[in-house]
Amino acid sequence: MDKIFRNKLAIILFITPALLLFTAILLIPICQSFYYSLCDWNALTSPKFVAFDNFKRLFLKDKIMRTALKNSLFFMFFSAITQQILGLILAGILTNLKRGRNLFKNIYYLPAVLSSAALGLLWSFLFNPKMGINQILSYFGVEGPLWLMDTKGFIILPMWVIAFVALWQYTGTTMMLYMAQISGISKSLYEASYIDGASKFKSFFTITLPLIKPMVATTLSLNCIGSLKFFDLVYNMTQGGPNHRTDVLATHLYNEGFQYFKYGYANAIGVVLLLMCLIVTVVINRSIKVKNYEM
Repeated sequence: MDKIFRNKLAIILFITPALLLFTAILLIPICQSFYYSLCDWNALTSPKFVAFDNFKRLFLKDKIMRTALKNSLFFMFFSAITQQILGLILAGILTNLKRGRNLFKNIYYLPAVLSSAALGLLWSFLFNPKMGINQILSYFGVEGPLWLMDTKGFIILPMWVIAFVALWQYTGTTMMLYMAQISGISKSLYEASYIDGASKFKSFFTITLPLIKPMVATTLSLNCIGSLKFFDLVYNMTQGGPNHRTDVLATHLYNEGFQYFKYGYANAIGVVLLLMCLIVTVVINRSIKVKNYEM
């Protein structure tokens, strides 16, 4: 193995296939997206270079962009906080569960492997004003709210509903990642802490949390990036309505590009989304200091 790593030709041969795939599938499209974001382009005619006009319009004139940006940021903070807390609690409980661990693990993780499009349609029926939850409430004489159509408040009710549905769907993924990290912690560390008189609750904060910091950074990055580019549930439950009040960055990009054929403008939204994901990743990695521990 050492001979292979000292052989530069072998290194180049191993790296080249991955580098070619990375360049063709990721790097070239990103560079093209940056270029088209500076153009007025409808895919039927040649791109017309307009410099930063798309970005000026995006931030100064586009009211839907402001709503989409607000909703995406709300969705990111809500998902990051709730999924981290709930996923960690479930992982801590299930890791120490002696009976039924696999059953409950599969139950909590099942929504994550189901189609988001199908789940979006399912929940849109459940929150329909004339059926589902409201129909059940009517049996008790309670008039249910317009779950997916109410437009009151800074963060409107449909966004809260979508956020809770996403929490239900994706908490299992965070839980599984934390369970994998917790399972790798040596049992002798917990046994030593119990001998010293520490409770399970105290051991969780003094042993488990410090040792799963690398996974905290990973899951937090995945949650934030996934929330910023979230599309499926929003589009299938509300399609950005009513009146674009539930639009997020991904749905706004989709509408501008594939409904109005403003591909240059849509690429500008995509560039903003990419930069936001990069900034969030850098901030998380700088904020969470990971130390290496001997286990």
